Amino acid sequence: MTVSDPIADMLTRIRNALERRHSEVVMPSSKMRQEICRILKEEGYIEDWQVEEGESYPILRLRLKYLAEGTRIQRPAIQGLRRISRSSRRVFVRASEIPDAHSGLGICILSTSQGIMTGRQARERRLGGELLCEIW
Repeated sequence: MTVSDPIADMLTRIRNALERRHSEVVMPSSKMRQEICRILKEEGYIEDWQVEEGESYPILRLRLKYLAEGTRIQRPAIQGLRRISRSSRRVFVRASEIPDAHSGLGICILSTSQGIMTGRQARERRLGGELLCEIW
């Protein structure tokens, strides 16, 4: 089955796995998804990720991160995900217009002319781009 928006599909798979308290998520791999996973790992939102060879296409495997809260309760490191720019409505921002995700408690992920990066990195490099999603 063809996916019209691979980033929205990725975020939905992660959100569903977190709600069901799964330890990992498996999905088809792409360069953009790998870059988003790299950012999530650097920012501490996931434990790890790897690309494996599937039968007909590469598979991306994410190990989700949970934080201990009390004796037995575990809280996901990712509290929420939201797709901002969609195929039907693209959202582009200048470096000065990059928002703080949840008052600085989350991250925005952008696609810029120099690759996919966080909003903080784009602001430091004075780059604008397409605002892909926010994670908190």
